[in-house]
Amino acid sequence: MDIQLNGEPRHIAPDTTLAALLGSEGLAERRVAVEINGEIVPRGRHAEHRLAEGDRIEIVHALGGG
Repeated sequence: MDIQLNGEPRHIAPDTTLAALLGSEGLAERRVAVEINGEIVPRGRHAEHRLAEGDRIEIVHALGGG
């Protein structure tokens, strides 16, 4: 199925979870905020949230500084 990931078209397998997508992008262990279709998905729901055809996903990395 086709989605938009940070503004870029991407083809993923049907029934992919948000956690699986983050893992495939090398972001599973990183501190990120994820918005899908304009709504933030809490980290605790990443494993259960299934992506759908046409979803628009924005991933923002949390940066530390001092």
